[in-house]
Amino acid sequence: MITLLIQDTTKALQDTANAVNQAVTQPQPELHFIDLLFKGGWVMVPLAFLALLALVIFFERYLTIKKATKDESNLMGQIRSYIQSGNLEGAMSLLRNNNSPLSRMLQKGLKRIGRPIKDIEGAIENVGKLEVSKLEKNISILGIVAGIAPMLGFVGTIVGVITIFHQVSIKGAIEIGTISGGLYTKMITSATGLIIGIIAYVLYHILNIMVEKIILKMETDAIDFIDLLEEPGK
Repeated sequence: MITLLIQDTTKALQDTANAVNQAVTQPQPELHFIDLLFKGGWVMVPLAFLALLALVIFFERYLTIKKATKDESNLMGQIRSYIQSGNLEGAMSLLRNNNSPLSRMLQKGLKRIGRPIKDIEGAIENVGKLEVSKLEKNISILGIVAGIAPMLGFVGTIVGVITIFHQVSIKGAIEIGTISGGLYTKMITSATGLIIGIIAYVLYHILNIMVEKIILKMETDAIDFIDLLEEPGK
């Protein structure tokens, strides 16, 4: 009797050891990034749209702003030479061919030469504001994406958690595998939303920094232009 008990115990221990060895040696399924994204649920669709929208706006605005910041280091020097020599037509032709926010702003000032300085300053300032608003077009949408994406991802996670506990209430039993498996897939939406939000936030400030550099350049050259007009003999 004791011998049989020992044999049964030994066999049970061997079976347990074999099961543990198989569990350890059995290859675990790998988690791939794309697979995780597809497990995020319907919330991943609007998140993907927000990500695409942010990228499209960034590259469109980046190219537009980059085009507006082409080298204009000699522009004011050439304009100064034309005005000092009294060749206003040459200065106007140069600004037309330049076709940049700064050139359009100075062009408006040249058209007002002969009027009071205050009128010229006002005309330049109005054109400058219009040009800046053109450069800033749609940049604010990046800020909206940066705020909405994390919240939308969190909503997806909350909806997933509610669904999991609804299933638990129906089954009447808590299964760790069901809860943990459901939670890690639903947390994907929060992670994705945060990543999109961070990227949109960074891109938003990159564009704003570029626009601020243009504004500083335009303000500096506008002041130089007004000072040029106020020089004695002008």
